[in-house]
Amino acid sequence: MPYLSDRKSYEDATELIATFGANAGYEAAARADRSRDLGNHIHFCHWRQIERLIVLLAHHQPLGTIH
Repeated sequence: MPYLSDRKSYEDATELIATFGANAGYEAAARADRSRDLGNHIHFCHWRQIERLIVLLAHHQPLGTIH
């Protein structure tokens, strides 16, 4: 399961999903690649995490342990 450090991660993921639909994960990956190319490791890690979160949000069934 991805680690979410703050609400901004969720907001970024939902914004990409609303804007890019099924291609939201590709957009997050592209943003991560751009950040890496610029040497910005913090934004690189952020967008890679968003990419993983988008995959989880795309599932319509619960994942992991249900309490």
